[in-house]
Amino acid sequence: MNKAIIGKKLGMTQVFLADGTMVPVTVIQAGPCAVTQKKTIERDGYEAIQLGFEEVAEKKLNKPEKGHLKASGATVKYLHEFKLEGSSLEVGAKVECDTFQAGDFVDITGTSKGHGFTGVIKRWNQHRLKETHGVGPVHREVGSMGPISSPSRVMPGKNLPGHYGVEQVTVLNLSVVKVDKELGVLLVKGAVPGAKNSIVYVRNAVKK
Repeated sequence: MNKAIIGKKLGMTQVFLADGTMVPVTVIQAGPCAVTQKKTIERDGYEAIQLGFEEVAEKKLNKPEKGHLKASGATVKYLHEFKLEGSSLEVGAKVECDTFQAGDFVDITGTSKGHGFTGVIKRWNQHRLKETHGVGPVHREVGSMGPISSPSRVMPGKNLPGHYGVEQVTVLNLSVVKVDKELGVLLVKGAVPGAKNSIVYVRNAVKK
C-alpha cells in the first residue's frame, strides 16, 4: 500500500534498541495532514492525493487558498501532492503518523541547508592546488578550465564556485525505528536533508 505524509524535521537524537544497540535517529513531526484534493484518471489523467500540513488561522489565507481548501474544511499552510495510486483516502480525511509502522522503509525529501557562495573545494570536493613554487598565490582556486587550443572555451557542466545548498534532496530507504502516536512523531534511522524545523515529505520506499 502506498503511504505518504508531510512533516517537520525537529532534530536528531539517539535511541537504544532491545539488544542495547544505539541508533541515531531523526525526529519528524509527522502530520496530522488533511486530504485537500484527490486527482483521478477520469478527471485529471492520473491518480494522486494532495495533503495539507500545519494549521493556520483562516485570516492568513487569501481568497484563492480559501476557495481551494473549502471542500476539505482545512486551513493549512503547506500543500504537497503525492502520487498514491489506488488510495482509498477521500477529501477531508486525516492522515496521522501511525499510517507508518516501525520497520517500514521510507524515502524522505527535503531542502538541503544553504551554505551561501562557496568555492570548488567545499562545493564539489575538489583538491587544493600544489603548494610548490610557481603555483600560487591562490591554492584553493578552480585550476585548469580546459585545453587552450581546442575547443578554446569552457565546456558546459564545468564545476565552478557558486551557490551551494538549498536544493531538493531525497534520501532513499531509511527505516522507521519508532512511531509515537501520542506525540505525533516518527523516529527515522539516520540523517534527513534540511535544517531544523524545515518541511520534509515522507513516503514509502519505491526501491525497497
